Amino acid sequence: MEIRSQVLRQLKNRREGFSLEQAFYTDPDYYKLDLEMIWYRDWLFVGHDCELPKAGSYFTLQIGDYPVVIVRGRDGRIRALHNTCRHRGSRVCTKESGSAVRLVCPYHQWTYELDGSLMAARQMGQDFDKSQFGLKKVHCESVAGYIFICLANEAPDFAPVRAAIEPYMAPHRLSEAKVAHQSTIIEKGNWKLVWENNRECYHCVGNHPELCRTFPEAPTVSGVAGAIDDPVITEHWRRCEAANLPSEFRISPDGQFRVARMPLIEGAESYTMSGRKAVVRQLSDGVTIDGIGTMLLFHYPTTWDHMLGDHAISFRVTPLGPEETAVTTKWLVHKDAVEGVDYDIEELTHVWNMTNDQDRQIVEENAFGIRSPAYEPGPYSAVHEGGVMQFVEWYSNFMVNRLQGDEQAKLSIVA
Repeated sequence: MEIRSQVLRQLKNRREGFSLEQAFYTDPDYYKLDLEMIWYRDWLFVGHDCELPKAGSYFTLQIGDYPVVIVRGRDGRIRALHNTCRHRGSRVCTKESGSAVRLVCPYHQWTYELDGSLMAARQMGQDFDKSQFGLKKVHCESVAGYIFICLANEAPDFAPVRAAIEPYMAPHRLSEAKVAHQSTIIEKGNWKLVWENNRECYHCVGNHPELCRTFPEAPTVSGVAGAIDDPVITEHWRRCEAANLPSEFRISPDGQFRVARMPLIEGAESYTMSGRKAVVRQLSDGVTIDGIGTMLLFHYPTTWDHMLGDHAISFRVTPLGPEETAVTTKWLVHKDAVEGVDYDIEELTHVWNMTNDQDRQIVEENAFGIRSPAYEPGPYSAVHEGGVMQFVEWYSNFMVNRLQGDEQAKLSIVA
């Protein structure tokens, strides 16, 4: 209880426009509170529909203390289940991904249907009721090829997310794409440092030579303000909207998610060293013009994304500890694109492989310095770091509202 009161007090009294205090980036108890208040209560991006091509296809992941399996059922529906056997708690699916006719616990062979219902449990007695011991369900939603889950008993309404992002994503037909390549890197820094680094391009010119060949460092592109006053961006929106591609900047009232279609540097079509398309075959038949730039999707706390004409890139943030975060990147191409014919893996992945590793080094140096007893919160640049300030504002507001809400709920129960 003391740690909750302390965090609440610090966030309510934080200095606006400044970074957070040291403990928010380093302290194990603060990290556990992040998990409880955000990661265990919010919608989290976990993967793509196309990663589950047939009944029985599955992949697994770990969110804090929760092992989860995502599986496509015989009815074609994608479900999320707690990957914890109802017998004695062993993990049922132990591989990162695979395909199975049924889900069988390797410990005592309790066998579950693809929807999580228990089919068989050996020698449990005549009075044993299988219907009471299916795998526990996790809230799961699929939108435009993206899968989101929520670990809470009662999930927030997903409808506003769907309504806002689906029109922007739909032209790229990502549910019919395929993952051409994926990578996971471990960054030795708190998950919030990963996001803060992502939310500005103030650092780009000095750290990302490959990315800067195609992605503008203008704060109107990477931030949350000024785009509507930028003539290059507004002309880009006009041209894309005329081709039936929703494009204008849109952000949720609470700041948790947003979408916008942004131009690349003039003449650039894709994230390659040449600026030319990385994939010959267009990702979607619905994209009828060249030069559509990148459709940017952000959804805290798990994902930022780039959707171009020829391919798409998703990034998934997964906290591993108070000072360790996994970032998983997936490159998606047209389902019928052929490696070596329609695209070259090195050309497709080079820019973001380099950028990811550069960001890893940046985050780790940031985390290293924050551990110093001399660290104190510093000011953000109002010009370049508006996106960072918006992220910190979102984090602070969510934590304060939920901590206060929990306190009020407890008081009402006592009363």
